[in-house]
Amino acid sequence: MTKKQSFYVQTDLITLFILFVCVSLLSIYNAQQLEQYDGKNFVLQQIVWFVVGVGIVAAIQYLDVEQLYKASLYVYIAGLLVLVILLISPASIAKPVNGSKSWFTLPGLSLQPSEFTKVTTIMYMAAIIQKHKEKFQVSHIKSDIQLLLKILAIVAAPVLLIMKQPDFGTSMVYLFIAGILIILSGINWKILATLIASISAFIGGILTFIVKFPDLAKEIVGKSNAYQIDRIMTWFDPAQQTSDAKWHFEQAFMALGSGQLFGKGIGNQQVSFPEAQTDFIFAIIGESFGFVGSAFVVFLYFILLYKLVMLGLSIYKHSTFAAYVCFGYMSLMLIHVFQNIGMALGIMPVTGIPLLLISYGGSSVLSTMLGLGIIYRIAVENSIQNDYLFK
Repeated sequence: MTKKQSFYVQTDLITLFILFVCVSLLSIYNAQQLEQYDGKNFVLQQIVWFVVGVGIVAAIQYLDVEQLYKASLYVYIAGLLVLVILLISPASIAKPVNGSKSWFTLPGLSLQPSEFTKVTTIMYMAAIIQKHKEKFQVSHIKSDIQLLLKILAIVAAPVLLIMKQPDFGTSMVYLFIAGILIILSGINWKILATLIASISAFIGGILTFIVKFPDLAKEIVGKSNAYQIDRIMTWFDPAQQTSDAKWHFEQAFMALGSGQLFGKGIGNQQVSFPEAQTDFIFAIIGESFGFVGSAFVVFLYFILLYKLVMLGLSIYKHSTFAAYVCFGYMSLMLIHVFQNIGMALGIMPVTGIPLLLISYGGSSVLSTMLGLGIIYRIAVENSIQNDYLFK
């Protein structure tokens, strides 16, 4: 292997990916042992998605960071157009699922565009931050407000389209990513403090209204979205609720608790609940591999998040765009991990947020691999730049 070829072998990222794949396949195999999935082979389908994802990662390596930077606007616009097409598409190719029109349902294939636009939105926000920093070498209040408004405008477009589906959980993921990038973009702390206080007051007001007047809240959101109010109420006080969300909590608790220290092993699942291979995969991990297995999964995510932060800090001096793509992807992983695991533990409301790199699903796997491919390319260029630096 030549020295140039060695740059393309990022051992740490490859090792982490292999470990995540192993955890994913073992967990999904255990999930499909439940009686409700009799005859289904989610593992084989997941392997196919991972193989396709690896192809995507390999294809992205033919592009450099500068090309990705130049393409960011175009892929962002393309992502928005796909979301618009989804909304206006007939039910024959975009069938509503659980009241949400979030999927293209083609023969033998279902894709959720909002998963992919997370990556394209991160790319364009990162590009805007770089352009802004190049234009304003010395920041001031006015320029910081301009940057804040630019980021909010970029994230508002996909959020509004996704809320029309409606998909409240995914919308919150976009807002979280934008919030982290705003904090890390260097905007004046006075502006940030005002923004954080305003958003906290707004969210606090909405939650207080829902808890105090749940029936009125259901009337406002409509019958098709009333289940979201039930989920929030269950989150605040599970003991007083009778909704499906409460049952989900109880089953997840039972699965996690029954795993004890080392779990029940492979193929010994006893606690059944819907979407075990996707939304509640962490409960399957807890039941199968116990506290030790669950802690290992959390540790894997910690290592990945740490790697993303360190890569972003290292590449910052060479490419602001690449650094903020790393920070954005880190934010994406963080919110998915926190929400999904928190949901299984009962500290977060029930949503359809998957555990990235582990949960079953084509859109989830492929969009995550798309982002991982960009991160891998950034890691390659960072290695090349550091090699030149120390020559």
